[in-house]
Amino acid sequence: MGMKGFILRKVVAAGLTIAAIVCVNFVIFRMAPGDPIRMMFNDPRASAADLARMKEKFGLDKPLSGQFVAYVKGLAGGDLGLSFSHRRPVLEVLAAKIPATLLLVVTALVIAVFLGVALGALSGWKSGTRLDTFILTASLTMYSIPTFALGIILLLVFAYHIAVFPLGGMVTPASLFEGGELLLDVLWHLFLPALSIVIWYVGEYVLLTRSAMIEVMGQEYITTAYAKGLKKFKILKNHALRNALLPVVTITGVNLGFAVAGVIEAETVFSWPGVGRLVYDAVSHRDYPLLQGVFLLFAFSVVLANLMIDLIYGFIDPRIKVAGEM
Repeated sequence: MGMKGFILRKVVAAGLTIAAIVCVNFVIFRMAPGDPIRMMFNDPRASAADLARMKEKFGLDKPLSGQFVAYVKGLAGGDLGLSFSHRRPVLEVLAAKIPATLLLVVTALVIAVFLGVALGALSGWKSGTRLDTFILTASLTMYSIPTFALGIILLLVFAYHIAVFPLGGMVTPASLFEGGELLLDVLWHLFLPALSIVIWYVGEYVLLTRSAMIEVMGQEYITTAYAKGLKKFKILKNHALRNALLPVVTITGVNLGFAVAGVIEAETVFSWPGVGRLVYDAVSHRDYPLLQGVFLLFAFSVVLANLMIDLIYGFIDPRIKVAGEM
């Protein structure tokens, strides 16, 4: 079938996965306890007539089958529904929060990839030495600490006791900063939440790169490069590290998708006004349309990231394409 057939199979598989996610996404939130309409009113004196009118407005008076059909039709037209708690279209609410999440995720992942790959390559290159032991121990420690726990520790130390950084938010409240001052203020607020994510991902990338480097260093072409008299740094840069980066490319694509969902903990701890914080608030208010929209966004991110990695690997390594045809 060739490359076209390989791409078609991957795209069809991604489409079927998203279709299954849409079905699960609709059902799972309606299994949660609590009445979203009553929670929206938050007033025990609300009459049955008021509740009935609100259920009709949001389409909750229909049976589940009718709600599902309306949900799928809305998705086909780019309509994710109306948020119960914000009283605005879900797409509009998400659009206002996505930039903050992307800023946090992309910043943290870029820093984590560069640091993790550099330290992991050094650790694998110096395998068995004291430096390797130190980097490996530090990485295992960082990788084992949950993001929310690390975030709380960073807040207590650097925002409460030392009071160098703010306790939360994205900008200083009631500030009138513009231009460069606004940028510095955002970076000041970004430091701690990004650091909590960076520390966790650095540990993962160090362990992955170190393992790949040790495996690559045992290959025959590395021995041949030594036999040719090439300098150690050139062997590391042009032969060992380049081949060790293949699994790093895979995990980076996957992490980019999962990181969008993973920032829920960091955004909640640091009150960062992104999609993660939005999930926490939506769960508290049983906001089904908003939760469906957010998790659909998460699912698209993960599926798209996996699809991109599969396609990139199909171009880089023809063996993957051939294996898929067998």
